[in-house]
Amino acid sequence: MEWIVILALGAVVVHLWRRLDSAETRLESLDALYDRMYDLLLDLQRRGVEAEPEEVAKVQPPPPPAPQSIFIPTVRLTREEAEPVARGEEPEPQREPESAEEPAIVADEPQPALASRFSFDLEDIFGRRLPIWAGGVTLAVAGVFLVRYSIESGLLTPLVRVIMAFFFGFALLAGADAAFRFRERVADPRVAQALAGAGLATLYAGFYLAGTQYGLVGQTVAFLGLAAVTAGAIALSFRFGLPSAVLGLVGGFAAPALVGGEEANLPLLSLYLGLVTAGLTVSGRRQSRPWMGLAALVGGLGWGALLLLSGDPGVAEILALGLYFVVLGAVLPALTGAERWERPLRLASAFVASVQLALLVDQGGYAPLAWALYILLGATLAFFGWRNSVMREANAIAAVVGVLLLAQWDDAAGGMFAAVAAGLAAVFALVPLAHIWRGEDRPIDLWQACGVALGIGAVTYGTFGSFEADLSEPLLALASAALALPPGVAAWRKWRSNALDLTIALASAATLVFAALLMVTHAWTAPAMAAAVFAGLFVLLRDRGEKHLATVLWAAAFATLLALPFTDRFYGEIEHLSGWRPESLGFTGLLRWLAVTLPFAALAWRVTSNDTARRGAEALAAFFAYGTLAQVLPEQALAWSAALLALAIYYLQRPRIAAQVVALAISALWAIEPLGLWLEAGVTSLAGDPVYLSDLPVPAVVGLRLLPITAALFALRWPPIEGLPRPMRLHWLALPMMLVIAHITFKEVFAIETQTRFVAMGLAERTLWQALLVGLAWIAATGVPKLGASRTLAIGLAALSFSHFALYTGLLHNPLWDRQALGPLPIANLAMAAYAIAVASALSLRLWLGERARLVADAVVMALVSIGALTLLRQVFAGSIAVEAPMTQTEDLLRSLLGIVLALFFLFLGSRLQERSWRVGSLVLMLIAVAKVFIVDAAGLEGLLRIASFMALGFSLIGIGWVYSRQLRARPAAVSNS
Repeated sequence: MEWIVILALGAVVVHLWRRLDSAETRLESLDALYDRMYDLLLDLQRRGVEAEPEEVAKVQPPPPPAPQSIFIPTVRLTREEAEPVARGEEPEPQREPESAEEPAIVADEPQPALASRFSFDLEDIFGRRLPIWAGGVTLAVAGVFLVRYSIESGLLTPLVRVIMAFFFGFALLAGADAAFRFRERVADPRVAQALAGAGLATLYAGFYLAGTQYGLVGQTVAFLGLAAVTAGAIALSFRFGLPSAVLGLVGGFAAPALVGGEEANLPLLSLYLGLVTAGLTVSGRRQSRPWMGLAALVGGLGWGALLLLSGDPGVAEILALGLYFVVLGAVLPALTGAERWERPLRLASAFVASVQLALLVDQGGYAPLAWALYILLGATLAFFGWRNSVMREANAIAAVVGVLLLAQWDDAAGGMFAAVAAGLAAVFALVPLAHIWRGEDRPIDLWQACGVALGIGAVTYGTFGSFEADLSEPLLALASAALALPPGVAAWRKWRSNALDLTIALASAATLVFAALLMVTHAWTAPAMAAAVFAGLFVLLRDRGEKHLATVLWAAAFATLLALPFTDRFYGEIEHLSGWRPESLGFTGLLRWLAVTLPFAALAWRVTSNDTARRGAEALAAFFAYGTLAQVLPEQALAWSAALLALAIYYLQRPRIAAQVVALAISALWAIEPLGLWLEAGVTSLAGDPVYLSDLPVPAVVGLRLLPITAALFALRWPPIEGLPRPMRLHWLALPMMLVIAHITFKEVFAIETQTRFVAMGLAERTLWQALLVGLAWIAATGVPKLGASRTLAIGLAALSFSHFALYTGLLHNPLWDRQALGPLPIANLAMAAYAIAVASALSLRLWLGERARLVADAVVMALVSIGALTLLRQVFAGSIAVEAPMTQTEDLLRSLLGIVLALFFLFLGSRLQERSWRVGSLVLMLIAVAKVFIVDAAGLEGLLRIASFMALGFSLIGIGWVYSRQLRARPAAVSNS
């Protein structure tokens, strides 16, 4: 133990050496300044500078100001010893100023270089400074070793040894006092300081040995003796300076540990530690040593943490420790005098004391006395914050810890909990509200008043409320409404001030009011309660356009949305949106979804400056308006309700495009299922599978799901939108939907359900559908009253008709290789009609597309006529089902002859119409026919048939050549005549 004391004393010596070195440097700088002033006064006396009475009156300085405390920075100056001035000997004259009108300016001596400030002088350190301090430490160690030697040698009894230790300690203190009294002769204050420090250390060791080592006195007596030595050290620090103060600090906090004991007396120990901490803090302030107060607070709060480890405290322990934490956390930090570190010191002390006092409340079983002490801590911090606004953050820290501590109180009784919560609210919410009311608030006051109210409200409901049971809780609602008063009053006082402060206060008050409403109503009414709060805020802020206040309204609107799921009804209401639940929920669902719709509709009406926010509000309002209708309407009317909602918004609020888009999108979602069935049937038809009536939606579904979106798209005409130069007509989007509806409806006419019926009526159905498309194309091309003509639409319909024929009749289900009924009559059958409609669509496209499509259209028409003629020829020989009868030799020859005849016909048309494409087409067809005759037909003919075939082919070729020669001769003549 003695080595610990020796090491502690060594550390004290090092610290004292640094402090005294700094003090000596200050004294040296003051001595140098004094010598310089003395030299200047002697110089003035030598020159006999005397001022006239009038001039003296003119330059007489003003009366000195009242003495003020100033801070002298620690600056180390190297003193230059002035030459002694003998009596009667005058110093050398100084240079006169250059101008008599200007006073002489004496330049300050340059400061020493940085190296000289930190110079190491071996003689100064080891010859003048350290020996005195080393002597003091040696005397203290000598006292320790003296006692130890007496113990080991058995020369003296323990009582005599302790008495000698006390005698030696008091003798050292007496020597220190003598050195202080004769300080002019000693000429070094460190001698008295060293003797005083050694004497105090010896007295500490004496009481330690008497109480702990030998048991000569009881622990209480030893403790009181150590306390008396500590008090003496603090008192002697005013006489002997730093060493006594350091020993009082170290010994005061080490005394309880040195005495020890099985069971400490917590009230007495708390009183002792409080007095030691207070004495050191006040002494440090009076001696201009704020570090003493800082160190004392650190030691006191550290001991507070150790005292909390003692176990379950009783009433006396709670009272003693609670007052101890209040004093150290709130009172003593204001007495340290550490102006530079005052704010962080107070905040740190308040935090540590609040946490320690909270632990004491928890250890004390949340007893009323413990809570009262915590509230006392808050009140004390509030008092200092009232006097100095910079220190209000300390009260906020205690408020946060207090609310968290309240949340840890699990088994609280209702009355006791209410009293504690009221006390916390009074200290931590009403005091900041008073600052706001007086207009002397800082930002932390508003945050604290609102945060404490919200925190206590949340903790109160979390402790006594029930989130699962749908019960009425009037008392909790009353508490929540009462807690809404502080932020509400703050909002009233902040009405014309900063918008952000008003936003915080209004949001807090609205949250607590909403919570109070929820506690006295059923869970399904939560959206309606949120809408009521929104309505109040909307009325209050109707003339305010600040951005922060708009955030409050948006938050309240979204609160209505977030309140929807907090009931089992929500899942059934969601199913109503898609029609999965046929039964209606009636008034409750309508009220809930209407409560969500109205706030967003109000925001859409209110917001005018922010397009993005306005469109978002419109879109949400439209969606929830549809949800409102879905709660009471049957499934069959939902698609029409969305479409009619879009039309209603269009005609009543035409600029609300975002709302119209949402309503249209909902209507389009209803069309996805029937449209998907139609597309699925169409995709399978590309593989050659027939499209049966059962594969398509029934007419009722078409009318209830496809027709609404089609009608809405056809009726809407939007104004110019950003990025689009012209108004946007949506009927172009409606046309595909109209064709789908027309096709599904047309399939009902033939009602093809089986393969047999498809063979019998498939070609007729396709031909009639293609004819209708061509007819619609000509109607679009010629125009309709009040709608006008559209060549683009006509071209699209004609191309669709031709594509339908080419894919299904020309490729997949061609009568020449697929079972398709043509009809019993030759020529006048479905083949003639089908190819005639195809030729009509191709000629229509040739007409509307102009010269750019002439060659392609002519080639397509010639190909269609040729294939159609072959189909008609096949029907003559095979009957209605062309693929069922084999081809005869006669039919094959007639095919060649038909090709030659068609070639002549095309040549005739080309000549009459002056169209080279037709003449070229006739040549191509003729070459194909000739090649067939020579390669195919001639191989199977004999005798007269072969002769007749070649004769016919020869005459045909001669005739064609003759006609071509006439055409070629006629063209130059016609050109020359023109």
